[in-house]
Amino acid sequence: MSNFWVFGYGSLMWKPGFDHVGAQPALLRGAHRSLCVYSWVHRGTQQKPGLVFGLDRGGACRGMAFEVPADKRDATIDYLRAREQVTMVYIEKWRKVKLADGRTVDALTYMVDRSHDQYAGALPLEKQLNIVTHAVGQSGKNPEYVLSTACHLDELGIRDAGVSWLAAQLKGQA
Repeated sequence: MSNFWVFGYGSLMWKPGFDHVGAQPALLRGAHRSLCVYSWVHRGTQQKPGLVFGLDRGGACRGMAFEVPADKRDATIDYLRAREQVTMVYIEKWRKVKLADGRTVDALTYMVDRSHDQYAGALPLEKQLNIVTHAVGQSGKNPEYVLSTACHLDELGIRDAGVSWLAAQLKGQA
Protein backbone atom coordinates (compact mmCIF):
# COMPACT_ATOMS: atom_id res chain seq x y z
CA MET A 1 0.00 0.00 0.00
CA SER A 2 1.27 3.48 -0.82
CA ASN A 3 0.70 6.96 0.53
CA PHE A 4 -2.47 8.72 -0.55
CA TRP A 5 -3.76 12.28 -0.88
CA VAL A 6 -6.66 14.22 0.64
CA PHE A 7 -7.93 17.44 -0.98
CA GLY A 8 -9.04 20.26 1.32
CA TYR A 9 -10.97 23.33 0.12
CA GLY A 10 -12.52 24.69 3.35
CA SER A 11 -11.66 23.94 6.97
CA LEU A 12 -9.54 20.94 5.94
CA MET A 13 -7.05 23.47 4.52
CA TRP A 14 -6.45 25.10 7.88
CA LYS A 15 -7.42 22.35 10.29
CA PRO A 16 -6.84 18.96 8.66
CA GLY A 17 -6.86 17.05 11.96
CA PHE A 18 -4.95 14.04 10.61
CA ASP A 19 -1.29 13.08 10.28
CA HIS A 20 0.31 13.90 6.96
CA VAL A 21 3.85 13.89 5.59
CA GLY A 22 3.41 16.66 3.07
CA ALA A 23 1.03 19.37 1.92
CA GLN A 24 0.96 21.57 -1.13
CA PRO A 25 -1.42 23.76 -3.07
CA ALA A 26 -3.50 21.82 -5.57
CA LEU A 27 -6.07 22.36 -8.30
CA LEU A 28 -9.20 20.27 -8.75
CA ARG A 29 -11.02 20.67 -12.07
CA GLY A 30 -14.72 19.97 -12.52
CA ALA A 31 -15.87 21.30 -9.14
CA HIS A 32 -15.78 24.62 -7.31
CA ARG A 33 -15.79 25.82 -3.69
CA SER A 34 -19.25 27.05 -2.73
CA LEU A 35 -20.90 28.06 0.52
CA CYS A 36 -23.75 25.75 -0.47
CA VAL A 37 -24.29 23.43 2.51
CA TYR A 38 -26.65 24.21 5.38
CA SER A 39 -24.74 23.25 8.52
CA TRP A 40 -26.89 21.46 11.07
CA VAL A 41 -24.02 20.38 13.34
CA HIS A 42 -20.62 22.11 13.12
CA ARG A 43 -21.63 25.74 12.35
CA GLY A 44 -25.37 25.77 12.98
CA THR A 45 -28.31 23.66 14.05
CA GLN A 46 -31.21 22.11 12.19
CA GLN A 47 -33.46 24.82 13.67
CA LYS A 48 -31.01 27.64 12.83
CA PRO A 49 -28.63 26.38 10.13
CA GLY A 50 -25.32 27.92 9.29
CA LEU A 51 -23.48 27.58 5.99
CA VAL A 52 -20.33 25.63 5.20
CA PHE A 53 -18.38 25.04 2.03
CA GLY A 54 -18.99 22.20 -0.33
CA LEU A 55 -17.41 21.11 -3.58
CA ASP A 56 -20.15 21.64 -6.13
CA ARG A 57 -20.00 20.55 -9.73
CA GLY A 58 -18.55 22.77 -12.43
CA GLY A 59 -15.55 25.06 -12.61
CA ALA A 60 -12.34 24.52 -10.69
CA CYS A 61 -11.16 24.78 -7.10
CA ARG A 62 -7.78 25.68 -5.67
CA GLY A 63 -7.08 24.21 -2.26
CA MET A 64 -4.55 22.10 -0.39
CA ALA A 65 -3.60 18.48 -0.93
CA PHE A 66 -2.26 16.50 2.02
CA GLU A 67 -0.10 13.41 1.59
CA VAL A 68 -1.03 10.78 4.13
CA PRO A 69 1.30 7.89 4.97
CA ALA A 70 0.05 4.47 3.89
CA ASP A 71 0.05 3.16 7.45
CA LYS A 72 -2.37 5.95 8.46
CA ARG A 73 -4.83 5.28 5.62
CA ASP A 74 -7.59 3.52 7.58
CA ALA A 75 -7.37 5.82 10.58
CA THR A 76 -7.41 8.93 8.37
CA ILE A 77 -10.38 7.79 6.32
CA ASP A 78 -12.25 6.82 9.50
CA TYR A 79 -11.51 10.26 10.95
CA LEU A 80 -12.63 12.05 7.78
CA ARG A 81 -15.83 10.05 7.57
CA ALA A 82 -16.66 10.89 11.19
CA ARG A 83 -15.94 14.57 10.54
CA GLU A 84 -17.38 15.06 7.05
CA GLN A 85 -20.18 12.51 6.96
CA VAL A 86 -22.09 13.33 10.15
CA THR A 87 -25.29 13.95 8.15
CA MET A 88 -24.15 12.34 4.86
CA VAL A 89 -24.37 15.64 2.94
CA TYR A 90 -21.10 14.85 1.16
CA ILE A 91 -20.25 12.07 -1.26
CA GLU A 92 -16.79 10.60 -0.85
CA LYS A 93 -15.00 10.52 -4.21
CA TRP A 94 -11.51 10.04 -5.57
CA ARG A 95 -10.69 12.89 -7.96
CA LYS A 96 -7.58 13.90 -9.85
CA VAL A 97 -5.85 17.01 -8.54
CA LYS A 98 -2.84 18.81 -9.95
CA LEU A 99 -0.24 19.53 -7.29
CA ALA A 100 1.87 22.69 -7.22
CA ASP A 101 4.93 20.60 -8.12
CA GLY A 102 3.25 19.61 -11.41
CA ARG A 103 2.25 16.04 -10.54
CA THR A 104 -1.32 14.84 -10.92
CA VAL A 105 -2.54 12.52 -8.16
CA ASP A 106 -5.79 10.89 -7.09
CA ALA A 107 -7.09 12.57 -3.95
CA LEU A 108 -9.92 11.77 -1.59
CA THR A 109 -12.52 14.53 -1.80
CA TYR A 110 -15.92 15.25 -0.34
CA MET A 111 -18.38 16.46 -2.99
CA VAL A 112 -21.74 17.93 -1.99
CA ASP A 113 -24.78 15.72 -2.54
CA ARG A 114 -27.19 17.97 -4.45
CA SER A 115 -30.13 15.71 -3.53
CA HIS A 116 -29.55 16.10 0.23
CA ASP A 117 -31.86 18.31 2.35
CA GLN A 118 -28.83 20.34 3.45
CA TYR A 119 -27.91 21.39 -0.09
CA ALA A 120 -28.49 25.15 -0.23
CA GLY A 121 -27.43 25.69 -3.83
CA ALA A 122 -26.08 29.00 -5.10
CA LEU A 123 -27.49 31.52 -2.64
CA PRO A 124 -27.02 35.27 -3.23
CA LEU A 125 -24.12 36.69 -1.21
CA GLU A 126 -26.42 38.87 0.91
CA LYS A 127 -28.44 35.79 1.94
CA GLN A 128 -25.22 33.88 2.72
CA LEU A 129 -24.10 36.78 4.90
CA ASN A 130 -27.41 36.87 6.78
CA ILE A 131 -27.29 33.13 7.50
CA VAL A 132 -23.60 33.06 8.48
CA THR A 133 -23.84 36.12 10.73
CA HIS A 134 -26.28 34.52 13.16
CA ALA A 135 -25.33 30.83 13.15
CA VAL A 136 -23.48 28.85 15.83
CA GLY A 137 -22.86 25.11 16.01
CA GLN A 138 -20.83 22.52 17.90
CA SER A 139 -17.57 23.70 16.29
CA GLY A 140 -18.21 27.39 16.95
CA LYS A 141 -19.58 30.51 15.34
CA ASN A 142 -20.21 30.44 11.61
CA PRO A 143 -18.44 33.78 10.95
CA GLU A 144 -15.20 32.37 12.44
CA TYR A 145 -15.32 29.48 9.94
CA VAL A 146 -15.76 31.80 6.94
CA LEU A 147 -13.11 34.24 8.19
CA SER A 148 -10.59 31.46 8.85
CA THR A 149 -11.15 30.03 5.39
CA ALA A 150 -10.80 33.50 3.83
CA CYS A 151 -7.57 34.11 5.76
CA HIS A 152 -6.04 30.84 4.58
CA LEU A 153 -7.11 31.44 1.00
CA ASP A 154 -5.34 34.83 1.19
CA GLU A 155 -2.21 33.23 2.66
CA LEU A 156 -2.15 30.75 -0.22
CA GLY A 157 -2.73 33.47 -2.81
CA ILE A 158 -6.08 31.92 -3.81
CA ARG A 159 -8.58 34.46 -5.09
CA ASP A 160 -12.24 33.78 -4.35
CA ALA A 161 -14.33 36.91 -4.85
CA GLY A 162 -17.39 35.62 -2.97
CA VAL A 163 -15.41 34.51 0.07
CA SER A 164 -13.47 37.81 0.07
CA TRP A 165 -16.70 39.83 -0.05
CA LEU A 166 -18.21 37.82 2.82
CA ALA A 167 -15.04 38.20 4.89
CA ALA A 168 -15.00 41.97 4.37
CA GLN A 169 -18.64 42.22 5.47
CA LEU A 170 -18.08 39.98 8.50
CA LYS A 171 -15.01 41.96 9.57
CA GLY A 172 -17.08 45.14 9.31
CA GLN A 173 -19.60 43.68 11.77
CA ALA A 174 -16.96 42.76 14.34
